[in-house]
Amino acid sequence: MNHNTTIFLFHGFTCPLLVISFLLCPLGHCCTKYRKEAQEHRKLRIIGNIYNLLSSQPHRKLRDLAREYGPLMHLQIGEISFIVISSPDCARELIKTHDVNFASRPQGLSSNLIAYNSTGIVSSPYGIYWRQLRKICTLELLSLKRVNSYQPIREEEFSNLVKWISSERESPINLTQAVLSSIYTIVSKAAFGKKFKDQEKFISAEKEILKIAAGFDLAELFPSITWMHYFTGLRPKLERVHRVVDQIMENIINEHKEAQSKGEYDQGESDEDLVDVLLKYQDGNNKEFFLTIDNIKAIIMVRIIINQMNI
Repeated sequence: MNHNTTIFLFHGFTCPLLVISFLLCPLGHCCTKYRKEAQEHRKLRIIGNIYNLLSSQPHRKLRDLAREYGPLMHLQIGEISFIVISSPDCARELIKTHDVNFASRPQGLSSNLIAYNSTGIVSSPYGIYWRQLRKICTLELLSLKRVNSYQPIREEEFSNLVKWISSERESPINLTQAVLSSIYTIVSKAAFGKKFKDQEKFISAEKEILKIAAGFDLAELFPSITWMHYFTGLRPKLERVHRVVDQIMENIINEHKEAQSKGEYDQGESDEDLVDVLLKYQDGNNKEFFLTIDNIKAIIMVRIIINQMNI
């Protein structure tokens, strides 16, 4: 198997429980008897096993194939290898016993563009850099104290939401859209601070990125055919929205650095936003670990996207 292997974990043969894009390495003893079947599944040239999944409910197709070929099944979808796991024992070895061996994800067009050469915590390869990012997230970005410090932002935005709903009580409203908009605003303010000039523009770009990331593009199954990225429009769309997001984050970072250099504010830890925290690792004061501006952008972008996907 190559470094572009994607592993599907299935639960109860019904629907995907988890999708992990990791490097496939040898599993343990309980999966040995299934390896032969995983390698013998028939595939066609170029398209591989795409024809096996042509359905409005591909997860049921995978269920049927797993019943025929066993709980450890290898499929070739375009140029990408997929390992479909539907055995609890094999899944346990994958995500618990041998988790470190599966801790790196293949880099694709989306992660390279949106996450600045895959340097966000989700897409960066397992190693020293990733462990340092995890440490920063655990101790500084996601600590209880840090999360609680965003309470005023949450209270303000949800108070505004309640007031808006009250003002529209005579008219029908789209409550889902209103709640999502409030959550987008909360996440953006927590990342960049309460004074955020391009908030609406940034939120609009976020939504477009999520729409692109959640969709399917044939070019992603054939990463070596670079012209296909232009033919399907994937690369132009990603590059356009990336330029917008990059310029906004560049301006925000420069504003934070300028304010710090002029001593315009002296924030306590509870008032720091995500940019303030990450800039501590860019100014050279931290001797153990150093972040570039692109690294900071990648961390911010990936964290915001993850927060929005969890909505």
